[in-house]
Amino acid sequence: MTCPEGNGVLGHHLRSLSSEEVERLKRQESRGLLPVFQQKKLELEAGKNWDKFYKRNETRFFKDRHWTTREFQDLIGDGMVKRTLLEVGCGVGNFFYPLLEDGLNLFVYACDFSPRAIEFVESHPMYDETKVSAFQCDITQDELLEKTGQGVDIISLIFVLSAIHPDKFQAAISNLYRCLRPGGMVLVRDYGLYDMAMLRFGPGSKLGERLYVRQDGTRAYYFIEEELAQLFESVGFVTESNSYVTRQTVNKKEGIDAQRIFIQAKFVKPEQ
Repeated sequence: MTCPEGNGVLGHHLRSLSSEEVERLKRQESRGLLPVFQQKKLELEAGKNWDKFYKRNETRFFKDRHWTTREFQDLIGDGMVKRTLLEVGCGVGNFFYPLLEDGLNLFVYACDFSPRAIEFVESHPMYDETKVSAFQCDITQDELLEKTGQGVDIISLIFVLSAIHPDKFQAAISNLYRCLRPGGMVLVRDYGLYDMAMLRFGPGSKLGERLYVRQDGTRAYYFIEEELAQLFESVGFVTESNSYVTRQTVNKKEGIDAQRIFIQAKFVKPEQ
């Protein structure tokens, strides 16, 4: 088992790579990074590409995330006091609708970069304006506090930050900080370094260090623990938990037996 040479940041990883996996990473480098003008085009068309994604897949792509209260027990609460949840990158509602189905005492603000995703959220049979407020938003530019009108108790960030260009991470996280009440929390799950999906990218898909573009034009970034903590702590958050999570993906029909690596964290805004 070995690790690729190069950027020292790759030393902070959950597992070592096989020689075959190291070769895959080398092949990703064989055509160099995507040209700057193409990268700028991807950034300009990011919203359009996500809209196309939801037009093509509608509500079929993601399964309802019934695992969230097991992984993030802070969502449950005591049931007595209604809390406010902001789901960033809500997609078609696969995260928050199961929470409402389970009877959690929440009011949900749900936002997404894609207007089409918001249309699907609002057309869901469970959409109820007394429980949900959905809106389109670019969290790197639009002030979330203006959208919610109040500091929220919880923000969920599930496979969202990785879809944003790294140059805009700090702007997005600062926005989350301003939107959260003192004592509130951000719950994060995202892609971790050496996840199966990272190793499967081919030549011509690399945009930067741990940043890739998929065939549909959407992007994916792969995090390390220390980096994620530093990003949140740099704007004032306190790290309460931050670790890698592994899941084994087995598909006997397609001959797939691979390790998924995610990063899961909880960051808290200090009481003032």
